Amino acid sequence: MDRSRRHLTFGLAAAGLVSGIPAASAQAKIKLTLAHNSPPASPKGQGASKFAELIEAKSGGRMHVHVAPSEQLGNENTNMAALRTGTLDFGSLGQGAMLSIAPEIAALGLPFLFNTLSDAWAVLDGPVGQAFAKRLESKNLVFLGWWCNGIRQTTNSKHSIQRPEDLQGLKIRTPLDAATVDMFSAMGASPQQISYGEVYLALQSGVVDGQENPLANIYTAKFYEVQKYISLTNHKYEATGLIMSTAAWGRLKKDDQTLVRDAAKEAGAFQRKVMADSEDKLLSVFKKMPDIAMNTVDTAPFRKATEVVWDDWEKKPFGDLVKQLRAMRT
Repeated sequence: MDRSRRHLTFGLAAAGLVSGIPAASAQAKIKLTLAHNSPPASPKGQGASKFAELIEAKSGGRMHVHVAPSEQLGNENTNMAALRTGTLDFGSLGQGAMLSIAPEIAALGLPFLFNTLSDAWAVLDGPVGQAFAKRLESKNLVFLGWWCNGIRQTTNSKHSIQRPEDLQGLKIRTPLDAATVDMFSAMGASPQQISYGEVYLALQSGVVDGQENPLANIYTAKFYEVQKYISLTNHKYEATGLIMSTAAWGRLKKDDQTLVRDAAKEAGAFQRKVMADSEDKLLSVFKKMPDIAMNTVDTAPFRKATEVVWDDWEKKPFGDLVKQLRAMRT
């Protein structure tokens, strides 16, 4: 073999292009997909992007996570089904999507359970959150951490909400979450379940009068464009889980599984900070909007009006958990 041909063969082998000659650079890139329902600029969207960046960086570019935001791959229930069948790799999903396999998780959204984000995080990072995670993992999923979907406020197009009675008869969009439905029903509203990606049009067209979400979601989804009144009801907390399919997990080597868990932990801390930082900032932003009327409320009458929800939920099969959470109320 002449010298030039030897050089060519060596170069092809180094690039992994000669059959039968393995090379590290020829290893196929691991491509994974993460779906969620929120805009890229939302705290959930930023958390998903951060997770993808960390996976890329920690693997030296060997692993890549494609993020599909804004219900590009369907709503949260569709995403959950895809995770369980292995046709989706990751999902950043709210409580509502988890309830079909772990209905007790809905108890996290019972009325006025947490006053602050740190109160909620302490419970999720403790035995209660760990028990929920194990419950999900028993259903053929890999749980990677609790993210935050904030403490929620109420908006509508009719009038400010000062008392529970002001909700009487209003059509309020809620997620597919039994605790939220029961809560707004107890206050006289008419809860409507609409996929998150369709909420803006439902508000704009008058299909519903209002909705409830943390300020960050109200801002990034631009609900304020079609809602005049923002009432700071602080009525519930909503958790988000970062979940992986067991099929995708099983395709990873042990070192890559560790890498994924490390990236998830780091991205989770980042996502929580983004949510927390948005609260004070957006209060100021909304106050400056001339077409928005924002008001605070005395939560005492709202808490009183929704005590019946706690009473009813204590009668459920997971009533002991409800009693435990009720004792933790802040």
